[in-house]
Amino acid sequence: MERSVQLKNVHLLVEGRVQAVGFRYFTWQTAKKLRICGWVRNRADGAVEIKAEGSTTDVDAFIAAVKKGSPFSRVQHVSIYVADYPEHFSSFEIVDSLG
Repeated sequence: MERSVQLKNVHLLVEGRVQAVGFRYFTWQTAKKLRICGWVRNRADGAVEIKAEGSTTDVDAFIAAVKKGSPFSRVQHVSIYVADYPEHFSSFEIVDSLG
């Protein structure tokens, strides 16, 4: 990703039926399509946690897709925290779950 592009970095907590329904894979596919870098993982409390970084337009489209969810998921709530600075991730990965 070009460093000259203004990067938006967000931390998302996704609640609902989002584990054991292919949600992390859906998130990974969506991130690849929208040129988003960062990671996704399951949490012990049943939520899914995402760090996402890209252009403002791409991140906003990514958030909209996450809110809609995958075909087998049911997203009830997404908490969005905007970071003050970019982390310059180089790819998007599914990382080990917490707990």
